[in-house]
Amino acid sequence: MHAYRSHTCADLTTADVGQTVRLSGWVHRVRDHGGILFVDLRDHYGITQVLADPDSPAFSAIEALRAEYVVRVEGEVKARDAALVNPRIPTGAIEVYVRSVEVLGPCEELPLPVFGEQDYPEETRLSYRFLDLRREGLHANMMLRSNVVRSIRNRMWDAGFNEFQTPIITASSPEGARDFLVPSRLHPGKFYALPQAPQQFKQLLMVAGFDKYFQIAPCFRDEDPRADRSPTDFYQLDMEMSFVEQADVFKAIEPVIQGVFEEFGGGRPVNAGWPQIAFADAMLKYGTDKPDLRCPIEMQVVSDHFAGSGFGIFARLLEKPGTEIRAIPAPKGGSRAFCDRMNAFAQAQGLPGMGYIFWRDEGGVIAGAGPIAKNIGPERTEAIRSQLGLGAGDAAFFLGGTPDSFAAVAAKARVEIGRELGLTDENRFEFAWIVDFPMYEQDDDGKIDFSHNPFTMPQGGMEALQGDPLKVMGYQYDLACNGYELVSGAIRNHKLDIMYRAFEIAGYPASEVDKRFGGMVKAFRYGAPPHGGCAAGIDRIVMLLADEANIREVILFPMNQRAEDLMMGAPSEPSNAQLRELGLRLLPES
Repeated sequence: MHAYRSHTCADLTTADVGQTVRLSGWVHRVRDHGGILFVDLRDHYGITQVLADPDSPAFSAIEALRAEYVVRVEGEVKARDAALVNPRIPTGAIEVYVRSVEVLGPCEELPLPVFGEQDYPEETRLSYRFLDLRREGLHANMMLRSNVVRSIRNRMWDAGFNEFQTPIITASSPEGARDFLVPSRLHPGKFYALPQAPQQFKQLLMVAGFDKYFQIAPCFRDEDPRADRSPTDFYQLDMEMSFVEQADVFKAIEPVIQGVFEEFGGGRPVNAGWPQIAFADAMLKYGTDKPDLRCPIEMQVVSDHFAGSGFGIFARLLEKPGTEIRAIPAPKGGSRAFCDRMNAFAQAQGLPGMGYIFWRDEGGVIAGAGPIAKNIGPERTEAIRSQLGLGAGDAAFFLGGTPDSFAAVAAKARVEIGRELGLTDENRFEFAWIVDFPMYEQDDDGKIDFSHNPFTMPQGGMEALQGDPLKVMGYQYDLACNGYELVSGAIRNHKLDIMYRAFEIAGYPASEVDKRFGGMVKAFRYGAPPHGGCAAGIDRIVMLLADEANIREVILFPMNQRAEDLMMGAPSEPSNAQLRELGLRLLPES
């Protein structure tokens, strides 16, 4: 018999009754039922109930066991009484009568319990992540993640893609976030960077003629943490294809993503025929480029109904250039209590509030109510109702200003309204491609910069770059699902003259492009094919499949909100010897 186990804790069935077996695992819990000791023994695979009565030679040893001791037990498999069968676990029809037990690893007093799913402070959970990972829910999430990655990898191979590994130590690149820099010992004063993404390398693979590439790639970005984003590193399905247009990329990646969600989504429906929504339309209707389409509400511009109206706040606002009034329809939301609650929601998000109108049936006539309705009068109120397609018992909420000033709150309010009114089917996955992103954006100082990936091919090529840069759209696309961005990609700019011009508009002269992207510039001089691809966030995919609200619940060893590894003590201070070897000196904090 094996030194530690003849079976795992998920193996034994009634077919094994009468056998002598050996099991090893963790003591999940100990129960004393009238002098008979029951132990739930747990390993990676499952749980087996073992027991000892006072006649067992192992009784005193089991009596001394505590939760999370690692033990080896040996005993005889017995069938449970029919009334005691536990159908919820594979081993629920049997138990093991213990004849011997050996403690392989004792356990000190636990800082957090493993049995049960009690909510514990994040600091404790992350400091003792190895214990946290023993808990059933988190353990299941990590196995889900492992299986999702396996499935993605198999689907990519089956689709004709080849897996390659790109460098982890490379040069700094403007990918939209801060780099993690690595000082070079052999080249004092110079630094490597951890890759924000394998962007340049996968494009170089296309120039090298490999045609279809993929990788489950680690990416490193020094970002502020969010519930759906790790502050340091994450994994993505990275892919690239040669001789393709945008539709070809969609055709390649859609079956992979849809297949994974159908395989691991627990039977939740996945919409077919994913729509393509222009970025401008997404921002108008949903206030975000990653809309949750499970909510059917679409916002509309209603500025004309407020211009010159008696509602002075909006009327004066519309006299300023670049402003508009946007309405969020709220079917079935026509009560003052609900409207006041949503107004308070907007105030909690940092806005003064949301104006509203609600409609009710007054003797067979649908009439608007609320302060706005009183100020703009029945004719304008009726025009708004007609435009929004609302009726008695419905409401509408209004936000005004420049769209940038209220879009984020409007997007949250739309989702909150849909959820509160029961309009949102939360038990499904709704995907949509967001397309036609602007190539450039302008900051408050008037500076033009890339709004997305700088290596994107502009729609219209060189000709498009001769006019207003803020009107140039790129072949850039994102895949949104249930309010999250899961995939981002583009058709790449493979023509050197267009690339130089695109960077020139953003303030990068040709000499700077040559300096920053020398490898790519050199490659494009030697026959670069048209190519494009995308990257899908593994962490967010698993987070959605696991129905978790925080990405740390699907990452083995995550950082906390301050980008600290509480278990390993990172970041840590370097020794003086390390600094001297690297030619570095730390300046005192000012």
